Amino acid sequence: MNSYLQGVPILQDSFGRVINNLRISVTDRCNFRCRYCMPEEGMNWLDKNELLTYEEMARVTRIFARLGVTKVRLTGGEPLMRRDLHVLVGFISRIEGIRDLSLTTNGFFLSEQAELLSQAGLRRINVSLDSLDPVKFNLMTRRNYYHRVWEGIETAEKVGLTPIKLNAVLMRGINDNEIPKFASLVREKEYIVRFIEFMPIGQDDGWTIDRVVPTGEVIERIEASMGKKLVAVEYHGVQPADRYRFEDGRGEIGFISSVSDPFCNHCNRVRVTSDGKLRTCLFSLEETDLRTFLRGEASNREIEDAIVKAVLKKEKGHLINQPGFVRPNRTMSQIGG
Repeated sequence: MNSYLQGVPILQDSFGRVINNLRISVTDRCNFRCRYCMPEEGMNWLDKNELLTYEEMARVTRIFARLGVTKVRLTGGEPLMRRDLHVLVGFISRIEGIRDLSLTTNGFFLSEQAELLSQAGLRRINVSLDSLDPVKFNLMTRRNYYHRVWEGIETAEKVGLTPIKLNAVLMRGINDNEIPKFASLVREKEYIVRFIEFMPIGQDDGWTIDRVVPTGEVIERIEASMGKKLVAVEYHGVQPADRYRFEDGRGEIGFISSVSDPFCNHCNRVRVTSDGKLRTCLFSLEETDLRTFLRGEASNREIEDAIVKAVLKKEKGHLINQPGFVRPNRTMSQIGG
């Protein structure tokens, strides 16, 4: 049975967290090979008929919207590798109750698709950008695409997909020396940089705790290099990122501290993978198969009931770097970033 708030149905887990944020992966394929996400070779991709169709994704979104979800983010793999993604954007942007529709991308295809996406109803984007140096970018992504990504970012800015957030996964000894450079960027441009702690979610990613650069250290290094304090704007809110601005108000930086200070206690999101599996946590060990419902004769109400039951069992939190932690059997690209 659904819970209600002022007559509006809400999704709620057993810990009282209200779920109003849905991430939908549209493909497991990616044209990058980021070191923290997937190996350079040997990935096995899903067959086309295993992927949810855009119509199926739209149907799932309508059901989630009836349950109180208001925010949707499209992810991958690399979502812009899915043909005619603007069609799905158009479907979802017209669903009653969805007030925020965004996209996470590596930026490679942005220059050619940004305008269509904006016209279809996309409002903002996050671009994965782990380095501001072309050589180091190649090291992180195993691809020589740095300048093409920046072309995409600049095109997205021109068509109004703002604010543009740049996501940087920090890996000690690889790109953490660029922290001051990223901090300088947000004071020069209207971008928001979000530093993400390195998580054990990729295949052969070489994760160890000593390669994680904790948020507290990043803040100290920014303040020391910039000579200005960072002031919290939103701390442990409903977003995964804790938001800070420089004390003079110029420039915003976010921190996703999934290892050193997880936001599990106020997590408000669930995920649907490109093959239609509902995951209530990035590190879930169990999934609910929505694709079978969608391709069978299940009614919307039956699918709704399955979602409610799954969310009720949402995990209290992950156990990264704690006894009992088990990596999920899918990588980030397969789950949805």
